[in-house]
Amino acid sequence: MEPFYYNKMNKLQQAVYHGMLQGINALESEIQIPRIDGRELYDIFFQMRLDHPEVFWATGYQYRYYDNSSNLILLPEYLFDKNKIREHQKAMKARVEKLARAAKNLSEWEKEKYIHDFICENVTYDKLKKAYSHEIIGPLGHGVGVCEGIAKSVKILCDALGIWCIIAVCGNNPEKGIKYRHTWNIVKIGGKYYHLDATFDNTLGNGEKMSDRQASKEIRYDYFNLNDKSIFRDHEPLIAPAPKCEDGEHFYYKEKKLSFTKTEDVYKRALQTAKKGRVFTFHWRGGYLTKAVLDELLDLIQKAGKEKQKNARISLNWPQAVIRFDYVEDHGEAEPEVVVEEANEGEKE
Repeated sequence: MEPFYYNKMNKLQQAVYHGMLQGINALESEIQIPRIDGRELYDIFFQMRLDHPEVFWATGYQYRYYDNSSNLILLPEYLFDKNKIREHQKAMKARVEKLARAAKNLSEWEKEKYIHDFICENVTYDKLKKAYSHEIIGPLGHGVGVCEGIAKSVKILCDALGIWCIIAVCGNNPEKGIKYRHTWNIVKIGGKYYHLDATFDNTLGNGEKMSDRQASKEIRYDYFNLNDKSIFRDHEPLIAPAPKCEDGEHFYYKEKKLSFTKTEDVYKRALQTAKKGRVFTFHWRGGYLTKAVLDELLDLIQKAGKEKQKNARISLNWPQAVIRFDYVEDHGEAEPEVVVEEANEGEKE
């Protein structure tokens, strides 16, 4: 697929990128490349690995140069020895091909959902942040990953299924308690660009935050095909170039007619949920989700439960205006149980 970051570079940077990639793919211990500023070298190495998530074994480097030379020597740092790298390459290639084969006849949107759901069903966020969890070998080989490894896995699967995809990167923000950079994906579906953050959806609604709630591992789609306006409500600004995502029509909940603008629609679905004993998730787009609007929605959800002698249990992703609820037998509680969720699990202090 398109090497997005490579195409944003000047000729010298591209020459460094190409030499770097060629040498790393050959598993060379020393790679001669054109001499360039140290900061630029770091950015090129970083962006090369975003373009090529299949290069999972090269995680860092050192370099040396001589004053009278126009070149420098890159000394890549590999996660494994060469024989082990080749073993893992074969295993990752087979894994990606097998996963892609199952979805090859689906539509673009269905392929994207297939990849997203695979991550949410099969990958656990690695709070220990092991080195391989930052690479595709974590999610695809060990079933664990951090945001970087998850975004790389999404990209390599999108590449295999012919979906345009890049890895987006934002900075940290110590003032907000965000210690690390965060990565997710931008995909092109139907000729338009959308944000897809499988890490955030994967960490929503986990058992720790939702006590013994039924279906606490139900897949969430709060960050499935967002536009710029929505994603940056709880994501920091990008630190690398990316296309604008201006369309919101393929946001999952809107696509599935689970995005409401009228309180009476919320109440109607709450009555159905109380009757059927299921978990219901919806998105509110009837204006800003202010405290007053939220209180009104919570009152309606609780009212629907009381009609069936049940009490509401509610979780709220406030930045994205997504509310999820179910009901339990009423034991005289005056107020519903409300949990405010944070999707950025593992990325904050």
